[in-house]
Amino acid sequence: MNEDFVPAYRQLMENNQLKARAERAKHHLTECYLCPHQCGVNREKELGFCRSPHEVIMSSFGPHFGEERVLVGYNGSGTIFFGYCNMRCVFCQNCELSFGGRGYRISNEQLAEYMLSLQNDYQCHNINLVTPTHFVANILEALYLAAQKVLNLPIVYNCGGYEKIETLKLLDGVIDIYMPDFKYNIEGWGEKYSNVKNYPEAAKRALKEMDRQVGGLKIDNRGIAYRGMLIRHLMLPGSIENTKKVLKFIKQELSPGCMVNLMDQYHPAHQASKYHGLLKPLSRNEFLEAYVYAKKLGLNLSQ
Repeated sequence: MNEDFVPAYRQLMENNQLKARAERAKHHLTECYLCPHQCGVNREKELGFCRSPHEVIMSSFGPHFGEERVLVGYNGSGTIFFGYCNMRCVFCQNCELSFGGRGYRISNEQLAEYMLSLQNDYQCHNINLVTPTHFVANILEALYLAAQKVLNLPIVYNCGGYEKIETLKLLDGVIDIYMPDFKYNIEGWGEKYSNVKNYPEAAKRALKEMDRQVGGLKIDNRGIAYRGMLIRHLMLPGSIENTKKVLKFIKQELSPGCMVNLMDQYHPAHQASKYHGLLKPLSRNEFLEAYVYAKKLGLNLSQ
């Protein structure tokens, strides 16, 4: 790790601001406006779009070695998988979690202990919060509790890209590494494939705000990231136009150091069989065309 690096939230902790952020976020548990759906529901009594209760649903936690190399390092990325999601992707490969909410309820105090375990017991390089948007209020309180017990790892915000600016501003100075998806840059695709409105607009605003907060990805002398942004784009079959628009936006609108993971592992899953364009896997030629395009743009591609 960079010897001068201090996780962003530790600085807020020293200034007595981390607890204040957690307190500010609590009202979303009884009147939730955390994401662009803006359901406004009392999650103690009813369910909004994401179907999440006011308590955290955790599906699993532990060191993960299948993430990007800059996150995995030697000891793995300390992932915490949350149940449910604020998107409904018809091709979701984790639909048991995102649609079904597979997992179990835990308190914020327990979440803090899991974070500390990833640091102290597993020696992970970061805390990787997977699909965290709908549990931001809980995460902030858990992080405050864990920081009191000397949590000192970078926090990775691993999300679908459908984020609300006000929520991201709550996380300003808290998150060290943003890792959003940028799925679609064609109008209507978000509604068609993920049941969300105005995805390109929301995602582009969100990525710009994340970039403002953390900038390009910074990597230490071990090859492990400790701050910045890493953007994932899962290519869909027959979607080269969409992919090129996504990559062009990243090149033109975001910091040069932002890393991009151009992902080729699409396969028909969940409800993809109902959509003619999603029935087949991504072809090698489609991916190579996109990869060459990204290289010509000069993007910082992950290995």
